[in-house]
Amino acid sequence: MAETTMETPAFAPRVMLGVIPYVSMPGKAGEAADFYARAFAAREIGRFADAASGGIMHVQLEINGGALMMTGMCAEGQAPRRPQGFHLQLVVADGQAWWDRAVAAGCEVVMPFERMFWGDRWGMLRDPFGLDWAVNEPGARPS
Repeated sequence: MAETTMETPAFAPRVMLGVIPYVSMPGKAGEAADFYARAFAAREIGRFADAASGGIMHVQLEINGGALMMTGMCAEGQAPRRPQGFHLQLVVADGQAWWDRAVAAGCEVVMPFERMFWGDRWGMLRDPFGLDWAVNEPGARPS
């Protein structure tokens, strides 16, 4: 996708609602965006380069109807660190297809994709950038 300038943002207002994860990936945001296109069918909405460093200041993706934003920049003197204490959840009707695509793209299985006690098929993956992703396929609910 061509880089978007600050004067002409290209975003879909419908993916700008709710809570939007904004992840810091110093030096890796562009590479991560490309990986998420392969693993999770992400569609790039906009990318802003930092003129001074040539790095990625901001990239926004649409994944499964929602937004994920990332920066490739890091505050001066701040060391990059692995995000922790959360995972990104994908609720999809065709969980096996999402799971298989992500694994084929290079995600590591953390917990297998299988039927859970609550009725859904669910599993956890880790991407090459250290983020955990859960794939959740809703099942029949007990009455």
